Amino acid sequence: MIGDRPLSQLVPLYRDPRSDMPVTQFEMKAVEKAGLVKFDFLGLKTLSVLDRAAKLLADRGVIVDWLGLPLDDPDVYALLARADTVGVFQFESEGMRRALGQVRPDCFADIVALGALYRPGPMDNIPSFANRKHKREAVELLHPLMEPILRETYGIIVYQEQVMQIARTLAGYSLGEADLLRRAMGKKIHAEMVAQKERFAEGAAANGIAKDTASAIFDLVLKFANYGFNKSHAAAYALVSFQTAWLKAHHPVEFFAASMAYDITNTDRLAAFTEDARRCGVAILPPCINASQADFSVEDNAVRYALAALKNVGEKAMGDVVASRGAGFTGVAEFAKRVDPRLLNKRQLESLIAAGCFDAIEANRAGVYLLAEAMLGTAQAASEARTSAQTALFGEATDQGLAMLVPNANWTMAEKMAQEKEAFGFYFSGHPAEAWRPVLDAQGARSFAEVAALPAPVGGGRKGVVMAGLIEEIRWRTPQTGKGNRYLVINLSDVSGQYVASCFDEETQGRLEAIAKDTPAVLVQAELNWREGEEVPRITMRGVTLLSDMAKRTRGRLVVTVAKPGDSQVLAGLVADAKGRGRGELQAKVSMVAGEARVMLGRDYLLDNETLAKIAKSFGAEQMVAETLDPPRLALVG
Repeated sequence: MIGDRPLSQLVPLYRDPRSDMPVTQFEMKAVEKAGLVKFDFLGLKTLSVLDRAAKLLADRGVIVDWLGLPLDDPDVYALLARADTVGVFQFESEGMRRALGQVRPDCFADIVALGALYRPGPMDNIPSFANRKHKREAVELLHPLMEPILRETYGIIVYQEQVMQIARTLAGYSLGEADLLRRAMGKKIHAEMVAQKERFAEGAAANGIAKDTASAIFDLVLKFANYGFNKSHAAAYALVSFQTAWLKAHHPVEFFAASMAYDITNTDRLAAFTEDARRCGVAILPPCINASQADFSVEDNAVRYALAALKNVGEKAMGDVVASRGAGFTGVAEFAKRVDPRLLNKRQLESLIAAGCFDAIEANRAGVYLLAEAMLGTAQAASEARTSAQTALFGEATDQGLAMLVPNANWTMAEKMAQEKEAFGFYFSGHPAEAWRPVLDAQGARSFAEVAALPAPVGGGRKGVVMAGLIEEIRWRTPQTGKGNRYLVINLSDVSGQYVASCFDEETQGRLEAIAKDTPAVLVQAELNWREGEEVPRITMRGVTLLSDMAKRTRGRLVVTVAKPGDSQVLAGLVADAKGRGRGELQAKVSMVAGEARVMLGRDYLLDNETLAKIAKSFGAEQMVAETLDPPRLALVG
């Protein structure tokens, strides 16, 4: 509100405890009568993301002129057409991404129209908009004079400005009259509508338009005016959408770094960005006590994960840790000696260790975790020594001694992932279910993202599918009607995200209650149920099998590329404890002078997550290729 004198002299004010800005205690219409001018200022986080990305780009000499971007950039429209829009303003939701797939925009006007159409009411016109754009449906107009007005929206009234243009062009309304018509239509005042319809018919008759046609046009305009959107607003928002899409298409590293920085406290968003970045080929480097900043940063054409994005650590504390490291910590002993003990408590330090922040200076993550309390004790003693100038007690020998005290402990892959999830809030280095990839491939398992993207049958329908995931929670529910048996609701997660399934089968319910306490990775026989009008199916669990059990009877092949012939025996020794426990085939592939050779190491290996983790650690995950030998057994016929 803007007045010609202090607002307290014009209207009563209220001090909102959440803001420094006072609030008027008169509502919108009353403050105008009191002589104040009302403005709406919309704050968009996306503008801050764009600004941060521009600064990151400027650091490597790339200057962005946001208002000078070419609006016909083919890379942007290709990104939108394939609905690669995680993080793109306005176009992130599953429904909007489906709309993008239908419309496949190829010009700025399409982006403007989609932003205006994707709202309750007008979104029913999206299929027709798409069909008309791609000439699968004819554009029908009630009068030729409407063609230039509705050309860019393929004959569909989308904007309030189009309502006003139709009134002016076909019925001779002035600008003021057209705006009054727009307001009257929006408020649905019956008496005003009767008067406006007569005025419209008279004006249309003066332009040679028949009374019946004018009446039909007025009724059509009235129908669309109820939810017509302001085009200038839609265009401004569409420009921000275009700018974020351009950033993602041309500078994805800076796009993800800036986007994650502004969602640094939102675990779900960080998980979604991490997954999407990897899918787009952008590396997300793990947090590192020597390389990470408190915030997300760009490093070697990759995004370096922020220390402050970890749970239970605090942004200020991480900023202070970064400031204290200088050229870097050479070991956990030096970290303990140099860090200010007032910055960290045990919980913060354990979160840093569990996330792998110390891996670069001490690879034994489990050992360092056990050392957390001793590190804090040493930090406190070193701080007190500095204060009393007794620095000689904490020289180089003490650092070496502490480094030698790192216990020789080990976490299993499952324990490591569980600790990571606690620190990140999601599975950062990989989802536990993905460690069973040979089994998942052999059984034809689909991820939740793949299931959600399946086209919904017309009028609804059912389909069987095999899925996989980690059971995170089960709970009993009673039907809302109060009739019928209790059923289980199961929260699961896979590499693509979290999903929920219901279970009504008593045998499967008992199985779930028996295994759920261990948070197991499971293979799920599921039935998908699309109800009419729903895009994402509901999931009903019909059967469940532990992936660890399935691995013992699944025939798969794992081919590991090794550098030299002798490495095949190293590989065999590394996984000797898995031999004789399953039906998996293990081969070593090595390049020889005469060509490529494969060394068969056995056909009875248990290719479980621990076996795969050992091989990946020694030979690299990129050197492993899983192949399916069994046809899918559990897939249901849809």
